[in-house]
Amino acid sequence: MEITGKTRVLGIIGWPVTHSLSPVMHNAAFEYLGLDFCYLPFSVKGGNFDSAIKGIPALNIAGLNVTIPYKESVLPYLSEISKEAKIIGAVNTIKVEGKRLIGYNTDGIGFISSLIEMNYSVRDRSLLILGSGGAAKAVVFQSAAEGVREIIIANRTVDKAIDLKRQTEAQFPSIKMEAISLGYMELKNAISRADIVVNTTSLGLRMGDPSPLPKGLLHKGLFICDLIYNPPETALIRDARDLGCRYMNGMGMLLHQGGASFKIWTEVEPPLEVMRQAIETAIRSLDG
Repeated sequence: MEITGKTRVLGIIGWPVTHSLSPVMHNAAFEYLGLDFCYLPFSVKGGNFDSAIKGIPALNIAGLNVTIPYKESVLPYLSEISKEAKIIGAVNTIKVEGKRLIGYNTDGIGFISSLIEMNYSVRDRSLLILGSGGAAKAVVFQSAAEGVREIIIANRTVDKAIDLKRQTEAQFPSIKMEAISLGYMELKNAISRADIVVNTTSLGLRMGDPSPLPKGLLHKGLFICDLIYNPPETALIRDARDLGCRYMNGMGMLLHQGGASFKIWTEVEPPLEVMRQAIETAIRSLDG
C-alpha cells in the first residue's frame, strides 16, 4: 500500500484500540480493490475525546469507526444521525462530508449477518444479553426487529438495563422484556429459559479475564455469543465449547459491520472474503 498526499484517511477511535483488527481488515480491502484509502487506529483517552472529535474535519479524515467507550457519547457531536442509529441510540460509524459528521450504526446488521452465517435465527427465541452499552443497544434493537420473542437485559447497574428495556418497549411493545442484575439467582432464572446468550461487555478483552457467567449456569441447549474477537477464545467461549454448546466469537460481527461501514465510506461493495482472510491471518499470528 502506497500512501501519498492524496490518500484518504479512515480509522477507528476508542480506548483501548490496540487490540482492534479493523485496520488489518480494511487495509487489506483497500489494497485488493486498489482504492486510495488507509485505515488507522486512534487511541483516545476520555479527557481528549472532545478535542479529537472536533478536530476530525480539520484533519480531512474521511470517516471513522467508533468503539468502546464512545458509541453513545459521540452523539452530540454529530450533524446528522441515520434512522437506525437514532433508534438504537448509539453510533459506530461516522462519514465526514465537508464539516459535517454523519453517524450510522452497522453493529446490529453485523450481528444478525454473523448469526445467518451460523444458520441461526433469533426469531421466536429468548435472548439474554449481558451489558447495556452501545453494542448491547444495537443487538437488542436489531434482534427485536428480527422477531425475537423475549429479551432479558442483565447489567451490573440495573438502572441502565431498565432504561434500555423501556427504550426497546417504546419501539417494540409486543416483545416480552425484562431487566435484571448480574446476581447469581437472577442469572440462573434467566439462563434457564434463554435460547441465546450474548456478551456485549468488555469482560474477556484482557487475557486472564474471568467469564461474565458462572460455568455451572450454562447448559448444552444454549447458543453462546461473545462479541469479543481478540482474544478469539475468551473464558465464556471456552466454557461453551467444553459444555458442548453452539458458540461464536465476535469475528463474524466484526467482519459484517466492517463491511457495511466500508460501503458507507467508499460506496463500493466490500470484498468480504478478502477481509475475512485478513482477520483470520491476523488472529493466527496472534496465537503463534
